Amino acid sequence: MNEQRSMLDRWGRFAFRKRWYVLAVWLVAGIGLGLTARAISQGTTNTLTLPGAESQVAVDELKSSFPERSGDYADVVFSAPGGIEAPDTRAAIETLVDGAAGIPGVVAVSSPFAPTGGLISEDRTVAIARVQYSQGADDVPAADAKALETLAEEARSESLAVELGGPVPAAQEREGPNESTVLAIIAALIILYILFRAVTPTALPIVSAMTGLAIGFAVIYSMTAAVDLSKFAPNIAAMLGLGVGIDYSLFIVARFRENVFSGHSAEEAAGIAIATAGKSVAFAGGVVIVSLLGLGLMGIPFVGWIGLASAAMVAVAVLAALTLLPALLGVTGGAIVRAARRRTDAQRVAHEESGWYHLGHAIMRRPYVFLGVSTLILLVLSIPLLDMRLGSADAGNNPTSTTTRRAYDYIAGAFGPGMNGPLQVVLSGASAEQAAGIREAVAATPNVASVSAPIVNAAGDMAVLSVVPATSPQSAETADLVHTLRNDVLPTATENSAVETYVAGATARGIDIADRISSRLPLFFSLVIGISFLMLMVVFRSIMIPLKAALMNLLSIGAAYGVVVAVFQWGWGGSLVGAGSTGPIESFLPMMLFAVLFGLSMDYEVFLVSRIHEEYLSSKDNAVSVARGLASTASVITAAAAIMIVVFLSFVLNDQRVVKEFGLGLAVAVLVDATVVRLLLVPATMELMGEWNWWLPRWLDRIIPRISIEGDGHPAAATSEDRAANLT
Repeated sequence: MNEQRSMLDRWGRFAFRKRWYVLAVWLVAGIGLGLTARAISQGTTNTLTLPGAESQVAVDELKSSFPERSGDYADVVFSAPGGIEAPDTRAAIETLVDGAAGIPGVVAVSSPFAPTGGLISEDRTVAIARVQYSQGADDVPAADAKALETLAEEARSESLAVELGGPVPAAQEREGPNESTVLAIIAALIILYILFRAVTPTALPIVSAMTGLAIGFAVIYSMTAAVDLSKFAPNIAAMLGLGVGIDYSLFIVARFRENVFSGHSAEEAAGIAIATAGKSVAFAGGVVIVSLLGLGLMGIPFVGWIGLASAAMVAVAVLAALTLLPALLGVTGGAIVRAARRRTDAQRVAHEESGWYHLGHAIMRRPYVFLGVSTLILLVLSIPLLDMRLGSADAGNNPTSTTTRRAYDYIAGAFGPGMNGPLQVVLSGASAEQAAGIREAVAATPNVASVSAPIVNAAGDMAVLSVVPATSPQSAETADLVHTLRNDVLPTATENSAVETYVAGATARGIDIADRISSRLPLFFSLVIGISFLMLMVVFRSIMIPLKAALMNLLSIGAAYGVVVAVFQWGWGGSLVGAGSTGPIESFLPMMLFAVLFGLSMDYEVFLVSRIHEEYLSSKDNAVSVARGLASTASVITAAAAIMIVVFLSFVLNDQRVVKEFGLGLAVAVLVDATVVRLLLVPATMELMGEWNWWLPRWLDRIIPRISIEGDGHPAAATSEDRAANLT
């Protein structure tokens, strides 16, 4: 019988038949991209620039008029319980200071023993030598940064501890994917084997995902030749690539296996799986990619590049699931076919007899109860969200194994926490007398611990003040101080003069980023919700389905935000995830989480609601279709969610605080989305809405394009009995 097959169906069959050609293309592409990345990669960076922000304008002004003060610094911190001024200790420190002054790119080194400006603690046991570079932290060559590390190592002794802090050493502490990736793969293998109880379908999603991960890394590291990619972008991309790569492949393998058990040949099963589950994967992946690319519209370059890198990784995962996986099924599908022949009717368990089917009917009988309880759970988890504070965590949150954390602790204990993030007040066009007056006004401001004497450029038209807050760089009081200086103190001190003032430095830059992101969040949220609404409306030809999905996704994301705030900002259970101390939520995290989670939520929404829609088209009974749709998808959704959760939770083991926040937030969101939302809240609301689930105004029905997730009507997807074959 001739039947009209979809393009994806034809592609799935082609890749299955021509498997060796497809595998060869992937092999050549992988080798080529790997060699390209090795040749052109420039590595990741630690710089967070923000065009138009006051802190960035100040840097640009300094580069123009005071270049030797436009770069970043390193703090060499000395701790000597026997006293800094002991002869041997002092000699070691002076040798290091002299050596640091000779490092290329270093324009000044302030000795602790200088007559003015020397930094020695009151008990004379801790001292700081500040090394000023002419370049930004990420522009300092690795060899020059290593030279300072070598000097520090040579100065260390039993009586003298030497640690490095500040932006330049922090830029050298970069971490790529670590053992968390291995743990995630092991956990995923266990979950997949429990689901399939066979080696071949267990291995296929892992092979596909790992191939996509490797090629995805080659792509994003190649990007660093043209863009400044943040140091934690590879970890975030790895987290997403591994999670969605396994999940997307799982959906397709499960559908392939289901089709084989229903009596289709292996080639037919591959075509049907790509045409049905593959289309759902393409849709869900598309939402994730578009959401991540939307980060580029926010006017914050480093956030946009993280979004682009993550989108590239997800795109490769989708491509692997749709092209590499059917070829792998062509190589290994025979094992699944043989397993199907051994499977007897007695071993098949009808979905109508499963616990998921009975749960569906329980929800149908008491939808208001399940709606109320599940909504209450999500609202309670979201309560901490009301207290969310955005900012940038300081080095006090780094692992104690790092030199930057040990330097931070020495400085905070001896000089106060604010010394770890001094503010830079730049005065353009100020005379010596004006600079002195401004210094007095700044010093009198509450929460200011100290202010340095003005450092003036050679032309005498620009001066810089170093302002040390009394509070840590990440504290809310420090952010308030920056705003007070900018809005009140400096405008008053320079009134009726031509002096221009800027508050800059790494701490101020982090505050500017948090302020910029906070102002852009409503726009970004509206963009992602709007795109997702339109895409779901086209797929399901309904107004209520996308509206319900948007509201429920917001509840899931709110719960994730709430847990992240409770753990990292309030400190509840922080020791369980290795959080060093409480602090603000990383400024770009809500935006990134929203982009990713809205797309991932579409995964389960499309997978569940498309099955319910299939059943509804067959039975025209809303209650029966919801119960059957839940029963036929719950086991796969649960397994997919469990894999996502363990993958994301494994990244909590990472040393970088922002990666911990990201991993925990994603894990919580997937947990509540796949359980409370998809298995309880969605069936309850769909039962209550009844026929309104599928309502679409006639005028709208005529103008929107027709896209079917159910498989374009080919016979393979025609009966619910075939589609409801048991996966376990």
